Amino acid sequence: MKVLQLKSCENKADSNLPILEREYMQGVLINEVVVDRSFSDPLKKVSRRQKKMVKDIKKPGQTIIKGHRSYDVMLSLQLGIRYTVGKITPIQRREVRASDYGPRASFWMNFPKNGSRLTPSHHADNFKWKDYCPMVFRNLREMFKIDAADYMISICGSDALRELSSPGKSGSVFFLSQDDRFMIKTLRKSEVQVLLQMLPEYYYHVRTYENTLITKFFGLHRVKPSSGQKFRFVVMGNMFCTELRIHRRFDLKGSSLGRSTDKVKIKIDENTTLKDLDLNYLFYLEPSWRETLLAQIETDSKFLKYHAIMDYSLLLGVHFRAPQSLRTQASFHQTILPDRLAVLSEEGALEEDALNSPEGLVLVQRASDQNDVVIGSHIRGARLRSSSASFEEVDLVLPGTARLQIQLGVNMPARAEQMVQDNDSEANGQVYDVVLYLGIIDILQEYNIRKKIEHAYKSIQYNSLAISVVEPNFYSEHFLKFIQTIFPENS
Repeated sequence: MKVLQLKSCENKADSNLPILEREYMQGVLINEVVVDRSFSDPLKKVSRRQKKMVKDIKKPGQTIIKGHRSYDVMLSLQLGIRYTVGKITPIQRREVRASDYGPRASFWMNFPKNGSRLTPSHHADNFKWKDYCPMVFRNLREMFKIDAADYMISICGSDALRELSSPGKSGSVFFLSQDDRFMIKTLRKSEVQVLLQMLPEYYYHVRTYENTLITKFFGLHRVKPSSGQKFRFVVMGNMFCTELRIHRRFDLKGSSLGRSTDKVKIKIDENTTLKDLDLNYLFYLEPSWRETLLAQIETDSKFLKYHAIMDYSLLLGVHFRAPQSLRTQASFHQTILPDRLAVLSEEGALEEDALNSPEGLVLVQRASDQNDVVIGSHIRGARLRSSSASFEEVDLVLPGTARLQIQLGVNMPARAEQMVQDNDSEANGQVYDVVLYLGIIDILQEYNIRKKIEHAYKSIQYNSLAISVVEPNFYSEHFLKFIQTIFPENS
């Protein structure tokens, strides 16, 4: 929540006009303060009403409170992460060694309910805590610019985690930190083994390719309660941690079998993860950005193919820049937004454009003062350059919001064109200004014997192009072709 513009009189003739200080969130005016108190009373009611409207935007998930089925698990993982980070942070930083990988790099710790010499007392059941390759994940967190104190406060602070309904068939449980920065996902034993096997190459890959789109991993742990089953989980970055409202979420594989929410008996809203057959948009990027995006996805796919990984997805979040939010899955904004981006270098011109085009997207050359730019959570990598600005690095300004740093997969402005649908002629060809967030997720499914049998069985019943359980080389090739179709070249 930031104060973004201060409008005042510019000459003495206007000195009797009020000075307004406006505060925006997600493009919505939530507060307006009149410096001249004689004008303030009528606006206070408007301000309160607007603040209430923003607060009514419900965050996804259910807060875990005492009595919740996951309450003990949450307490255990919070205690364990606090112990892990607190133990390793004081150690002098060094490069990762071969001995930092593998089973011998992991360690156990008992957490009795009454506490011990090394652990505090707590309200959960007695449990054992296992931390995998702590030095590797410590270096990964630093590589992704995660401050250790912020990491602990976000996950282990006074705020409870939120539990999300699982969007997939894996049965995994998802937790989200209250500040939305970190996602915690339960893993099967086989997935833990895959991650540990690929960890040396994963570390090298993310260090080599700073713009990689594959999942950011920050920690791998296990909880074993004195009574009950083991609980394995990985801490990841949440791609949708942004000041902008994500209006649509898509999990895209490039396959069609079972890739629709039509038959799922759930209420579809902004927090619903839609699938391939639900996607009815093409996204047009700045040509150089499209080239960079496809090249990075190809590089990431080669890495996954090398490790025999398949069934991964492109997770895509879409913020529609429009006068009102989407109301239903099929009913979108009636306003056709501009299909081009203005590129400006003068702040005066920027302010004028913001006032005259309140619905557009504006690119501005890189800010000299970094304090003016909103840096997203655990963002790492080079800023994108725009050919419209002579290939200078650019930021994104949404009039009425903040100045956002554009990077590959983060705060990417685009033009969304709705695909032609014969049964919805009114919506055919609609064009919208959007901001995209994207990355490659679910990268721990190995093409093992079980998956080979599943592939053989489904191939008899269905077209091989319709299923996602296929050989990694074929999956990688098909996945990249599909991405090229949803991000077509500008005509």
